[in-house]
Amino acid sequence: MNQLFARKSVADFEADVATHGGLKRTLGKWHLTALGVGATIGAGIFATTGTAIVGDAARPGAGPAIIFSFILTAVACGFAALCYAEFAAMVPISGSAYTYAYASIGEFVAWIIGWDLIIEYAVGNIGVAIGWAGYFRELINHFGWDLPPWLATDYRSAHDAFIAVGTAAGGTIDATTKYLAAAWTTAPHLGGFPIIINLPAVAVVALITVILVIGIRESADTNNAMVLLKVGIILFFIAIGIFLIRPHNWTNPATGGFSPNGAAGISAAAAIIFFSYIGFDAVSTAAEETKNPPKDMPFGIIMSLLITTVLYIAISIVMTGMAPWKQLGTAEPMITALQFASGPPALLNASRFIIALGAVVAMGSVLLVFQLGQPRIFFSMARDGLLPPVLAKVHPKYKTPYVGTILTGVFVAAFAAFANIAEVVDLTNIGTLFAFVLVSAGVIFLRRIDPERPRPFRVPWVPLTPLISIVACIYLMIQLPGVTWIRFAIWLVVGLIIYFTYGYTHSTLRRRTADGGRTR
Repeated sequence: MNQLFARKSVADFEADVATHGGLKRTLGKWHLTALGVGATIGAGIFATTGTAIVGDAARPGAGPAIIFSFILTAVACGFAALCYAEFAAMVPISGSAYTYAYASIGEFVAWIIGWDLIIEYAVGNIGVAIGWAGYFRELINHFGWDLPPWLATDYRSAHDAFIAVGTAAGGTIDATTKYLAAAWTTAPHLGGFPIIINLPAVAVVALITVILVIGIRESADTNNAMVLLKVGIILFFIAIGIFLIRPHNWTNPATGGFSPNGAAGISAAAAIIFFSYIGFDAVSTAAEETKNPPKDMPFGIIMSLLITTVLYIAISIVMTGMAPWKQLGTAEPMITALQFASGPPALLNASRFIIALGAVVAMGSVLLVFQLGQPRIFFSMARDGLLPPVLAKVHPKYKTPYVGTILTGVFVAAFAAFANIAEVVDLTNIGTLFAFVLVSAGVIFLRRIDPERPRPFRVPWVPLTPLISIVACIYLMIQLPGVTWIRFAIWLVVGLIIYFTYGYTHSTLRRRTADGGRTR
């Protein structure tokens, strides 16, 4: 047990950096803030908000009270962000929550978090790539272009749409469902099996991977440009929407009023829209590439969370005021709100195009930041011997973890080509919440066992603040469906098998201990 929970000191981390080579420090506090905003404003606000407002068969919707769901989730993330900021300033090494757990609780928990973070970054990015492809299709439709249906969706979506059209019996079917159903009937076959692939999702992941291999500064500059554009588009939506608000949409008794499902709807929606917030912690993965981590990391983490929370609340107020909330349960709720809003048709059509463009840009920047984060998790774990050393290789010219970047790109692209977005969102949420719980617990634990360690940024009111973070995150986890817990448990079991068959025996910390080296 002592070996399982052996901890690495900051000096140990620094020694590994010196041995294996570190990453290039080029990022400032506003680069980091842009990374956080870029990772956070994306598929969540543009796609999952509609489901959170309306609900589905498994959970009630929040209705216009979605603003309280955003506030609830922001509070939970805010307390977790403070814990991340303390660790990021204290341990400015690539690896995010994995590295923090290794320094505070020990190797075994660090492995669990590292394995868990694959759900947040790589699996989450599969969902983002799929969502991006849908908005991309919507965008090019404005120019009269379209892809063959079998090259623009996944197998399950095409099959479900085909069944829906077949059972409609002459009823009204929307254009999107007809388009997806056509993939099932027009796809070429191989051995009797239809070939259906989401080509735009694959293409955007490949492009992002190339950008990330070239360099972190180039990636950050690309992200900065995308963040400025998408924030501008969101502000445009808010500015237009303010004049299209009809207060009756908030209070209409025929649809249940402002909070149609009460606290249950608000809580269930909070668990869904948590997907809108995963990303601020991606800032911490770039700690080893930050110029002044003690000051810049806390600033980037907390500022990005504040900016996105203000924008989310403003969007939800405007969106539910523009259209009856029961009409917003689509994959494009902002575009749907414009469809049902009362206003000049030319203005509404132009606004729909601009929002579709904004969604493509927004999700593109999320893809970039998450694709940046996952290889750096692999990089840190491989440097510690818990994964094969090839994942710790740094490109001789670009100074990026290029092997892990390419492998992550291949993994995400392969699954984005065939997976359905509904299958990955909940799994991403529970994995991220679990990581938040362990990081918050790590702050308490390390304060007790190593109170004298220098902390450039300190979480206030410990242990109260981390405990609030833990309780809030567990509360949101409880709101997720039971099947998500089952999938998460299976994922963790697979990770434990890998750890005990490879990581445990190859750990550099364990080898250092056997040689009489430093472990604290």
